[in-house]
Amino acid sequence: MKKYIAELIGTFGLVFCGTGAIIINDVTDGSVSHVGIAITFGLIVAAMIYAFGSISGAHINPAVTIAFSLTDRFKRKDLIGYIVFQLIGSFLASGVLRFLFRDHDNLGATFPYDGWSQTFVLEIILTYFLMLVIIFVSQDKAVSKFTGIAVGGVVLLEAMFAGPITGASMNPARSIAPAIVSGHISELWIYIAAPIIGAVLASMTWLFIGNKN
Repeated sequence: MKKYIAELIGTFGLVFCGTGAIIINDVTDGSVSHVGIAITFGLIVAAMIYAFGSISGAHINPAVTIAFSLTDRFKRKDLIGYIVFQLIGSFLASGVLRFLFRDHDNLGATFPYDGWSQTFVLEIILTYFLMLVIIFVSQDKAVSKFTGIAVGGVVLLEAMFAGPITGASMNPARSIAPAIVSGHISELWIYIAAPIIGAVLASMTWLFIGNKN
């Protein structure tokens, strides 16, 4: 249960701080800013990795967990438990934010800027590179201690340039809870399917060129 609780807390932190930054930016007429939102996402991901990486691996992302389950670096029997507790953490975070900001319309949910196909492809690519960094850095003993910095940096980078177009989700849990709690689910499938595809492609890349076994 320690692993599952770590995933719950880590995902709660990600959704609470990340989407919370979006909500606060909206209700304060831009005081956080797009740059501030991107930094918030990057910093909370880095913090959760350093806090819980030694306990659960700090996936805090169902797409990452699914991708790791295709390798020999994760026990597949834990797959469902990880995803369930990640989703519990994300729903708890969105529930708290709904309580705190009752009048906010979408609770930081992700939406396509210009059609589903553009966002679908971008989310696949964004998640591919995120998972690529996660697995290549975390599985290399020479640089694994920098995993939090590397992964948080990629999240910040991708949120910075792609956030205005796709929301830069790269994480089904980050999108599912705000969408369902706020009632905006029409395009949610994009943010479930695309990150999983991107993460799986990254795991396949690691299996082909990065796994010494």
